[in-house]
Amino acid sequence: MRLIGNILWIIFGGLLSALGWIAAGAMWCVTIVGIPIGLQCFKLANISFNPFGKEVIYEENGAVSFIVNVLWLLLSGWVLALCNFILGCVLCVTIVGIPFGKQFFKIARLSLRPFGAVVVREKYF
Repeated sequence: MRLIGNILWIIFGGLLSALGWIAAGAMWCVTIVGIPIGLQCFKLANISFNPFGKEVIYEENGAVSFIVNVLWLLLSGWVLALCNFILGCVLCVTIVGIPFGKQFFKIARLSLRPFGAVVVREKYF
């Protein structure tokens, strides 16, 4: 079921979300100081390609993570969060689109605070 959800996800806007993460990562990698942030963006683009079956766990990593998250939010994060939030609202208009909208909301939250977040696979028994 996750495979079908992820395929439909790419069709209904997941590709746009992933391209946003890749574009943000490419812009951050232009500077030497921004390379670690850009590499994190490329890692998190993976959840935008296939979010079904993945969960985001937020960990507290200290002052450096907080400072990078604030810098990220001011320069790139608010744009990605806003776009994912709008796409989530549009998809939640129909009953069929609600699972996809929930995934966009998950990615919008991740867009606000990506550093200190860990993406793990959900366990199904």
